[in-house]
Amino acid sequence: MNVTRIISIMAIGFFPLVMLSQTLVHSKHNLSVSGTGTIRASSETEICIFCHTPHSSNGPVAPLWNRKDPGVVYTLYNSSTIDAVPGQPDGSSVLCLSCHDGTIALGNVKSRATDIEFAAGVTTMPPGHANLTTDLSDDHPVSFVYDPALAAKDGQLTDPSTITKPVILENGKVQCVSCHDPHSDLFNNFLVATNQGSDLCIRCHDMNNWRTSSHNVSPAEWNGNGTDPWPHTPYTTVLDNACENCHKPHSAEGKSRLLNYLSEENNCLVCHNGNVAHTDIQSQFNKTYRHNVFNYNMQHDPAEDAVVQTMHVECQDCHNPHSVRKGNTTAPDIKGFQTNVEGVNSAGTPVYPAQYEYEICFRCHADSPGKPGSPTTRQIEQNNVRLEFDVNNPSFHPVEGPGKNSNSPSLISPLTESSMIYCTDCHSSDGVHAPKGPHGSNYPSLLKYRYETTDYTPESELAYELCYSCHDRNSILNDESFKYHYLHIKGEDTPCNVCHDPHGISNTQGSATNNSHLINFDRDVVEPNMRGELYFEDRGTFRGNCSLKCHGKQHRNKFY
Repeated sequence: MNVTRIISIMAIGFFPLVMLSQTLVHSKHNLSVSGTGTIRASSETEICIFCHTPHSSNGPVAPLWNRKDPGVVYTLYNSSTIDAVPGQPDGSSVLCLSCHDGTIALGNVKSRATDIEFAAGVTTMPPGHANLTTDLSDDHPVSFVYDPALAAKDGQLTDPSTITKPVILENGKVQCVSCHDPHSDLFNNFLVATNQGSDLCIRCHDMNNWRTSSHNVSPAEWNGNGTDPWPHTPYTTVLDNACENCHKPHSAEGKSRLLNYLSEENNCLVCHNGNVAHTDIQSQFNKTYRHNVFNYNMQHDPAEDAVVQTMHVECQDCHNPHSVRKGNTTAPDIKGFQTNVEGVNSAGTPVYPAQYEYEICFRCHADSPGKPGSPTTRQIEQNNVRLEFDVNNPSFHPVEGPGKNSNSPSLISPLTESSMIYCTDCHSSDGVHAPKGPHGSNYPSLLKYRYETTDYTPESELAYELCYSCHDRNSILNDESFKYHYLHIKGEDTPCNVCHDPHGISNTQGSATNNSHLINFDRDVVEPNMRGELYFEDRGTFRGNCSLKCHGKQHRNKFY
């Protein structure tokens, strides 16, 4: 009987019939002396014997297994978001592991009294990507029931009733043979189908917004500099690698999400360093002020509270890699690269997905117990930015809603009194060609432009570039909105920050009379006058008075 006929008989009832003489014989699973792989027997000529025997097999009639059950307890895959319940390997998976866990000699088969000898002193599976060991926590889970209940609970899995060959569920379970056909290596790694464009992955996984995500459609290629972003695939573009841009189904360094790298940011920056993606995000993190993703490791968790309890920052806190896409919007709506991210709304309630950009910022900068404090000592202290931007406040920059000042002559077109802005209009990477977003800046508080807060700073277009990006410098210095702007800013070298709190003043702490126009004095510069008075009083449009001491000068009901 020829080898094709023998192999076909062994395959009946377990794997689909294929042209095994053209696939198995010339694959790494041909462990005989005629094999083409680096691991092969010294003299054994039979091909099927390493897995199958026609007599005294281990287990059911099919597939007439010629190997022993490893009989070991495996460490299983686990994560905070898994809904499936992986069990100890059973079915075909335990048969595969009788070689691939490295515990049993490759030549130890039931039909031979002594082990088949291998060349080069090989006994068990040598170390490498094919040796999964008994620790399966870094491998795609197997031996779990995949039924409609699991798909419904997870929400991002295909209904198993729609899954068809070549992917198979063995007795309703995901097993090694769901993805791998040990008799056929037509698609590399014995996959049952090509995984170009993650064709195999998406037969089971249906991630929200994935079909239109940039990580699924981008034709970007590696420019050859730095680290190869795709060392374990034959594909050369983002769209062809798809899921495997970030994930590795076996022996993943980042176990709980099967990520290529343990450090979360490395899975992003291997491409977002200018070598694949056209923008260089990595260089932004070298700046003095930054969201320092390198300071944390394995502290972000997709299942964590929306209000961050343990302060950290990772790329995934602001970006969902399965949903990111190109596309700009108008404030305050989220931008394309913020699609499908968790947030906290203006009432302090968790929302998923976030609808507005500021809701993503509020996760850390609002009610979080570890939120950063203000760099300025204010007359009214408030570090919760959600409360600072509240539309019921006496004044605020228009992040949550249009501002309250109906007459602001300094605004630069197209801005008007009804305009809204993003947090990232002020807090973002600095530089003309810098990528969008608050990644890193040379200016304090991760500001997009220079904003001097030190008293006695000489006024210039650059010193207050942040303010002058929205407010016309000539209008300010010509006193069109406040009679003494020029005197304070130019004559006294008083920074904008001394009088104005750029976020806003909470309505539980301030009032429309004393804290309109973002008035909230810097207490390191402004003091009470000789009568102990320290306040501003709004007296109507372009009118008001101050009682305070500043730069050694006493003001008592100083009217303008």
